[in-house]
Amino acid sequence: MLQEMEYRRLGSTGLKISRLGLGCGNFGGIGSAPAFYGMGETEAQACELMDRAFDGGINFFDTADAYGGGRSELFIGRWLKTKGAHVREQLLLSSKVFNPVGPGPNDRGLSRRSILRQVDASLSRLQTDRLDMYLIHEPDPETPLEETLEALDDVRRAGKVLYVGASNIEAWRLARALRISDANGLVRFEWVQNSYSLLDRSAEREMFPLCADHGVGFTAFSPLAGGWLTGKYRAGATYPEGSRMTLRPEPYRHLETAAVFAGLSALADEARACGVDVSALALAWVLGLPQMDAAIIGPRRPAHLDTALGALTIDLSPFDASRIASLFPLSG
Repeated sequence: MLQEMEYRRLGSTGLKISRLGLGCGNFGGIGSAPAFYGMGETEAQACELMDRAFDGGINFFDTADAYGGGRSELFIGRWLKTKGAHVREQLLLSSKVFNPVGPGPNDRGLSRRSILRQVDASLSRLQTDRLDMYLIHEPDPETPLEETLEALDDVRRAGKVLYVGASNIEAWRLARALRISDANGLVRFEWVQNSYSLLDRSAEREMFPLCADHGVGFTAFSPLAGGWLTGKYRAGATYPEGSRMTLRPEPYRHLETAAVFAGLSALADEARACGVDVSALALAWVLGLPQMDAAIIGPRRPAHLDTALGALTIDLSPFDASRIASLFPLSG
C-alpha cells in the first residue's frame, strides 16, 4: 500500500507542495526540442498519468511554454477542463519561460516583451486565470536581470503569477538576483529548480548553502538522472529502444564510465537487499535531504508513477544515505 502523500512548504513561502511533482515535459514531445514535437506521451496517455498523479496526492504539475511546442500545456488545460473547478482549486500549476516558442528573434528569452506575452499564452493554453508557480527556464545573459525581475514583478502584481522561481540557475546569478529584488522592492526567486541526483550533486557546493542562508526553496528535476538510476542501463548492454540514450544521449555521455556503471550495480544490490525498486531507492535518497522541498518526476507509464510514489515509504537513516551516496564519484 502506498504511503499517504507528504507536503512541505516551498522555501519561506506559505505554499505547500507535495514531495513529488508531476513533470509534464514528455507530454506531446520530449522536452523543448522541436525535433521531438509530437513524440512522447499522447494526450490520452498524459491524461492517464495526470489522473493517477492527482489521485496519488501530487498537487503540482510542472510544465513549460515550449514543452512539445505548447502541447504539454494544451493537454493539461484540456484535462483540467474535464475535471472542473474543484480539481483546479486543489492543483498548483507550474510553468516556465525562456526557450524558443517561434522562429523570431523575440520568441525566446527573458525580455519584458517575452515574459508578458508568454504568460498570457500559457494561461490561454492551460485555460486558467493564474499560474500558481512560474519559473525562468534558464538565465538569459542577453537580458538584464533587472528587466526580467521587473516584468516578473508586474505579472505577479497583476495576479497572473503567484510565486516566482528560477531553473538551471547558477549560485552567483541567484545571489545577484536576490540583491536586485531586495534593493528595488521587486518579486524575488522563492525557489530554485535545478538538476540533482546521486549522479549530479553539484548543488551541494554553493547552491544549497545559498538557499539555506536566504530561505530559498529547492526542487530537484532529473532526480533519476534521465533514467540512469532506474536500472535500465548496464555496462556492456544495449540501451533500450526509446530511452534517452537512444534519443538525446548527449547530456548523459559523461556518465558512460566504469565508475558510474559500478555504482549502478552496487545501487541495484542495495535495492534488492531492501526489497525495493532501484529507482524508488534513488528517489528516496533525494527526498531524504533536508534541503529538498520536492522532486520532479517524469513517469512514462502509470506503473512508473506508482514506483515513484513508493519512494515515500522508504526511510533512510543518515548512515544509509551516506553509504548510498558513496557508491558514486562525487560530481560537480
